[in-house]
Amino acid sequence: MHADRSPDSSLPPTAAAQLLLLDKSTVEAALLPDDVLAAVREAFVLHSHRHGRVFPLIREKLATGGVFGIKAGDVGKQNLLGFKAAGFWPGNRQRGGEPHQATVLLIDPATGRPLCMLDGNAITTARTGAAGGIGLQTLARADSRRVCVFGTGVQARVQLTYALALMPTLTHVQYVSANGQASASFEAEFADRCQIGLAADRNAAVADSDIVITATPGGGALFDAEAVQPGTHLNCVGADTVGKRELPEGVLERARIVADDLEQSRSIGECQWAPGLHCTEIGDLLTGAATFVRQRDDITVFDMTGLALQDLTVARFLHERALANGTGTRLAWPW
Repeated sequence: MHADRSPDSSLPPTAAAQLLLLDKSTVEAALLPDDVLAAVREAFVLHSHRHGRVFPLIREKLATGGVFGIKAGDVGKQNLLGFKAAGFWPGNRQRGGEPHQATVLLIDPATGRPLCMLDGNAITTARTGAAGGIGLQTLARADSRRVCVFGTGVQARVQLTYALALMPTLTHVQYVSANGQASASFEAEFADRCQIGLAADRNAAVADSDIVITATPGGGALFDAEAVQPGTHLNCVGADTVGKRELPEGVLERARIVADDLEQSRSIGECQWAPGLHCTEIGDLLTGAATFVRQRDDITVFDMTGLALQDLTVARFLHERALANGTGTRLAWPW
């Protein structure tokens, strides 16, 4: 955990102020898994203690066909303030670009001066993968061996990467692709760490798995509720907007539900479909503010909508490291 911080009295004169830019390659090179895990865990703990604030979410559909959102927050005692502007633009695929776009900005809370602008795609990918890994460590059965992954894209890959790294008992992976076809690149990425193959039947794959990871655009239920067996844990990534879902009706009602943020889960996550159900925040489990003792037959769900604090704690260590080692691009930014 970071010590309390007071506003920086050594800031340069206004005319000499600079803005640090960290692009995709610079950010990706610095996103070491252990550092990301520590930062994401800290974000959950800060949220539990209410030392960090999560401001009201902005998430709006655009006339261009995209979805635009802003996640913002601060940690007053750490002099940390900022936001991530992000969204999804499906038309980018036809342009040869990535549909998900995100930018993180850190701001000096004492002056409002922008300090660092970072590629948010790389941060979002890594911090969401780390959050999923923490969810598995906290909620899944420790002897889990079999995983079913829905999706073969960037987020599915990072979720499976963290799962295999943090749960060495996992040995068998089945995956469900969007087009129902095998993905040679997806299999090749994990072939040296597990037995992996395309699921012949999605419901059978879910029924045969200890862990189910859903990392899709959230266009609708991915399997039948009856496929989920006692003892299964589900990490749900794709529901992050009003109207999105990956779980079928009837799963949440059978499950012990954990979210990164209760309000977001009930407004844009899986819990928007059953907002009256009891839900615990994962930060409260990490701090001991709430307790969780898994019974072998419990069905558990981790509803991941993404916290602004995750983006900020990851961006902070990237900013600090870049200042220390001289990486990034510095622009004159007088104010």
